[in-house]
Amino acid sequence: MAKSTQSPKEYGNESIKKLKGADRVRKRPAVIFGSDGLDGCEHSVFEIISNSIDEAREGYGKKIVVTRFLDHSVEVQDFGRGIPVDYNNREKCYNWELVFCDLYAGGKYDTNDGGSYEYSLGLNGLGLCATQYASEYMEAEVHSGGFCYELKFKAGKINGEMKKTPYDKKDTGTRIKWRPDLKVFTDIAIPLEYFQEILKRQSVVNPGIKFIFKNQLTETKFETFEYIYDNGIVDYVNEFVGDDGLTTVQFWQAERKGKDREDKPEYKVKMNIALCFSNKKQMKEYYHNSSFLEHGGAPEKAARSAFVSQIDAYLKQNSKYTKSDSKISFQDIEDCLVLVISSFSTQTSYENQTKKAITNKFIQEALTEFIKHQLEIYFIENKLDADKLCEQVLINMRSRVKAESTRLNLKKTLTSSNDMTSRVEKFVDCRSKDKNEREIFIVEGDSALGACKQARDSAFQAVIPVRGKILNCLKFDYNRIFKSDIIIDLVKVLGCGVEVSSKSNKELSLFNLDNLRWNKIIICTDADVDGFHIRTLILTMIYRLMPTLLKEGKVFIAESPLYEITSKGQTWFAYTEKEKQMALEEIGEAKYTIQRSKGLGENDADMMWLTTMNPQTRRLIKVEPNDVEELIAEKFELLLGDNLQDRKEFIAENGHLYLDLADIS
Repeated sequence: MAKSTQSPKEYGNESIKKLKGADRVRKRPAVIFGSDGLDGCEHSVFEIISNSIDEAREGYGKKIVVTRFLDHSVEVQDFGRGIPVDYNNREKCYNWELVFCDLYAGGKYDTNDGGSYEYSLGLNGLGLCATQYASEYMEAEVHSGGFCYELKFKAGKINGEMKKTPYDKKDTGTRIKWRPDLKVFTDIAIPLEYFQEILKRQSVVNPGIKFIFKNQLTETKFETFEYIYDNGIVDYVNEFVGDDGLTTVQFWQAERKGKDREDKPEYKVKMNIALCFSNKKQMKEYYHNSSFLEHGGAPEKAARSAFVSQIDAYLKQNSKYTKSDSKISFQDIEDCLVLVISSFSTQTSYENQTKKAITNKFIQEALTEFIKHQLEIYFIENKLDADKLCEQVLINMRSRVKAESTRLNLKKTLTSSNDMTSRVEKFVDCRSKDKNEREIFIVEGDSALGACKQARDSAFQAVIPVRGKILNCLKFDYNRIFKSDIIIDLVKVLGCGVEVSSKSNKELSLFNLDNLRWNKIIICTDADVDGFHIRTLILTMIYRLMPTLLKEGKVFIAESPLYEITSKGQTWFAYTEKEKQMALEEIGEAKYTIQRSKGLGENDADMMWLTTMNPQTRRLIKVEPNDVEELIAEKFELLLGDNLQDRKEFIAENGHLYLDLADIS
């Protein structure tokens, strides 16, 4: 085969080029919107909504209507002054050319000099133009100054000419409809939930502005949602907490002036803070210029510093700490804190155009000092509230410290350098190292261990006995659970670690499904009351410590036959009453013997292999993953929880169904 003689393309002066016009966005949407995927498309929509919000917050129009259509197009309508689109003598061009087709053109560059939109969402003059560039089409209708202006764009370019006609109605405002372009974004199917979330958030931080959301269901049918909070973040916090507050909702407001650096210009910042404390609910949300700060930045840093400093000082001043206590952290506070901070500034430094975090040094400093000052006053004026919330913070801290100690001890136990399973009492491993075929049988006691050990296929089947009834993992805390030798041994043998969902013990988790050493975990207990009880306790342990194993379908129950029926040298195993009846019908008039199956430990190896361990003949019940947490929790809480009265009632109603299984000899 002849080698190609084509030389690589040279990199020289002619290799450098620039993107022009709409290509600046269409070919690189992630630069403006953060991504070319669905989240980028969502941000492009928010850019249009934010312009309407800025106009309403300036006092022009108190209603914004957003419509989501079946074809994934979007419409935003406000009732403000209307976007200026007519001729601009200073710039010697039409304003529509600037705002729809020119990046870095807009009316929000003088926010720090007393210009329009002092506290605005949009700052850079990018949003409307960038969204237009990224659209398959865009249609704009503006009512302003007694005229109706109509504009149409296609793939980032004007389609036709601006239409200007007299308009004699009194309403003013802007309506923009467009469809994001699939040639720009990989996905434009923005879900309903996105619109509901952002419009609710915007209603929270823009008091008194009504947001109406219309969602198209069919060609002629729409569903409508309305969002309005007359008192903004205060109403929001009250709504969220309801009757679960430890303290009443506080609202603090202030305005400050300052600089991020000595050589930088001075700017204004408004701070609005609503908070309360709760031992049942927790939330932290930060907004700046009404943009939701998903990643926080300066306000989050301020909150962390101020709350820890002031609450720690109060605990020390009032001798709330004990000698054994550790210093509180923000984690201890946030577990009982409901906090919303909404700030506005005339100058803002966002991390990027997506506006998910701000970096202003002065805003952080101003918020820190303001929160510390307000907390100090609040604690003096509301000592009862201060004592309640501080006690809760101490409880959270002690739970965290205890959990961390438990985690470290468990980690030490489970991560020994030696082979852990070799030191698990009476554990019998298999030869195979392939975890895709390995099975572990969890059996009831030594006698069952002996029977299973003789009957198993030692190539891929391992056995571990449960010595007595294991701890009820629903009743005890993690400290007590992990002091149980039986439970620790089971965790060691399974190999995947534990996962913890409790908020106060979230650092305890060591779970890794990839480390699971078995393809099947098979619970194998006697078909009597004690066997059912032990089986339930094992499942409880897995549900509490490793629920993912249930979701992944790794846990099975080995069915044991209830009856052994013999006739004319033939044996039938019946797993249910119905199967027993069918066997007797098949035997007919012939003589037969029938006996309840013995405990697993009394079965011979052949019978054990045939009925319980042979993959070809055994019966396994997979613990189904669908709604497994809810189902298991409901049943386990009833049968093994602390509600004695409900358990008595359940036994009274259903106990007769299990009389045949009871050992009353």
